[in-house]
Amino acid sequence: MNIARYFPLCALALVALAGCTGPEAEQAKRDASSAVEHAAEATKQAADRAAVKTRDATAESRQALSEAAHDAHGAARAVADDARQATADAADATAKKTRELADKADRNADETRR
Repeated sequence: MNIARYFPLCALALVALAGCTGPEAEQAKRDASSAVEHAAEATKQAADRAAVKTRDATAESRQALSEAAHDAHGAARAVADDARQATADAADATAKKTRELADKADRNADETRR
């Protein structure tokens, strides 16, 4: 039973009974006061549980974000490595082609001189 939802009702009953007199009224006042105290304690406990759950969820979110950042860093590093390798391969291919064209030009020059 969630006593916290009855807290306003208990408080209203306590106020209503404040004007009553006699032994039964006194007992009713004590009962209402006890109900208000229980409702307040239940509310405090619910707030404490919510705070713990919020703290746990925050820690889990922080961990997930840290892992995602780590994964993104690894992926960025892999992309950079791939780009460096592609650039090196392109430079090698260009150098090879340049050597081939230079060799061909030398051969053509040699043939022209003969």
